[in-house]
Amino acid sequence: MEVIVSRCAGLDVHKNTVMACVRVPGPNGGRTSTVRQFRTFTAGLRQLRDWLVAEQVSQVVMEATGVCWKPVWHVLDATPGLELMLVNAHAVKNMPGRKTDVADAVWLAELGECGLLRPSFVPPPVIAQLRDLTRYRKKLIEERARETQRIQKLLEDAGIKLDSVVSDILGVSARQMLEALIAGVRDVAALAELARTRMRPKIPQLRQALEGRFGAHHALMLRMHLEHVDQLSCRVPPSSAMTRRSPRPNSRQQPEIATGGDTGLRAPLSITRLKADCWYRRPLGCHRRRRRPANDTAIVRAVRDVPHRVRRASSCLFSRFRKSVQRR
Repeated sequence: MEVIVSRCAGLDVHKNTVMACVRVPGPNGGRTSTVRQFRTFTAGLRQLRDWLVAEQVSQVVMEATGVCWKPVWHVLDATPGLELMLVNAHAVKNMPGRKTDVADAVWLAELGECGLLRPSFVPPPVIAQLRDLTRYRKKLIEERARETQRIQKLLEDAGIKLDSVVSDILGVSARQMLEALIAGVRDVAALAELARTRMRPKIPQLRQALEGRFGAHHALMLRMHLEHVDQLSCRVPPSSAMTRRSPRPNSRQQPEIATGGDTGLRAPLSITRLKADCWYRRPLGCHRRRRRPANDTAIVRAVRDVPHRVRRASSCLFSRFRKSVQRR
């Protein structure tokens, strides 16, 4: 098969070791393979980098194996003249049989030198940091939802049908009722009187819903669940604030990234930069309008205004807006 990359390397990355294979032109017009093993400590990765530079390798192919490839990528990424290629494990799957680390490294190098691999997308550091923040924030919100479901199961076990009357089990009125139950209040009339504003007309239903077999064990479990919910609620806004302070690519300023709010109950709208004009269609069927923000501040304001408008628009209009932003 035709060789496209003259000096190519394949890395079989593991947690503690990296098997590296370098393929270069041979003395008789063929191809020569050299295989070496390195440790994944930073010092060992520096030795790997120096060896690749000494062999004048122009392209390095590695397989995406969990998160083990990231330390290798970060050390080699800063090397000038070295093209890194991260590939999907399914795309480089070898024939079944005798598989070894050496064979895998040689196979990656052979595929890379023939140009048979398609690189996967590796985000730049700014986007990678933003991904970590938003994904961790999402995990916190999901964990908070699971803890809320545990509270509902506990109340169901105690015969308390509070979630059948109120829409939010952790709302202001419902939270005061739960705190009163933990404090030892069992009078359903006194518990129902804790309802506020729009919950006041539901006092008769609340009296029926709050009658059950809530005991000391339920109070202990409910207290632990509520404390966990409070801890998660306190952790979500700081991650949102860190998202706002994430740097914008190709910018010297520290921009403010639009999010879905500071309450931590909605996923953030992670928009780092709009380099082109913002297009959108007004929800009331008006003509298409083009905005030309004068500076970065105006761009951020335009992005903030978009979600509120889009939420009232139809799904078709939202699809057009998203495609227009992606084209720019």
